[in-house]
Amino acid sequence: MKLRRLNDEGLQKMGEFLDSLTSESRKLFPSALLNDDEFGTQVMPAVEVDSMLFMNRFAAGKYLNEIFGKAEIQDLERDRGIWAWLALFYFDQLCKIGPNGSRVLGERARWIPATGNFRKYYRHLLAGPYRIYRAHRDNPESVRALLCTPLNSPGEVAEQLASRQELVTNKAIMEAATTLYFEPNAGSIKRGAATRGPGSARRFADVLNQFDMTWDLYSMTAPSVLAMLPNEFERFATRQP
Repeated sequence: MKLRRLNDEGLQKMGEFLDSLTSESRKLFPSALLNDDEFGTQVMPAVEVDSMLFMNRFAAGKYLNEIFGKAEIQDLERDRGIWAWLALFYFDQLCKIGPNGSRVLGERARWIPATGNFRKYYRHLLAGPYRIYRAHRDNPESVRALLCTPLNSPGEVAEQLASRQELVTNKAIMEAATTLYFEPNAGSIKRGAATRGPGSARRFADVLNQFDMTWDLYSMTAPSVLAMLPNEFERFATRQP
């Protein structure tokens, strides 16, 4: 399907649909928003978007980087209409169905990006993984820890690190985070990484924020970042069975 951009009316209708899913008067999926010129326009030059299932956020980020890498879309990352349309296009894959059959939406920023708020922008379920992958496209394996989770469940590691611009854009820190918290054999986050305990991703972010007041973290390598960490991180420094 050709990529489209929702206009203001389209964004409003999408918001009304999302709101209805948390009420007793649920609206049907607004398929017209995907192709009706009343609610949006086709992006030009045309970009083909495939209907596909993504194994995880990494796969989504990689795919979006591929299709947008060939396109010439000005200010793509701040284009609310494009990302909202994409969220609708992949809606069934992005939106969990709870035990009672209701949709689990989460906050609005997961669907319509909060482009004016960096700490929330990364919560968009598609713009987030795209931006992380693209920022590290020269070494995408370094962000596995932030992108190994299902598309609709970013997880605690991503929440703690992606919302802090000085961390998520730092190549050494992302590589260090993946070394600590990603288990390549299982393709998942290591046990304990998503807790509030010693050595967790939350602690990692807090410790690095302290280091940032003294050290130039952008000049460091991943091994040097790891070497600076307190002993509490040693349990994550090796692979877990």
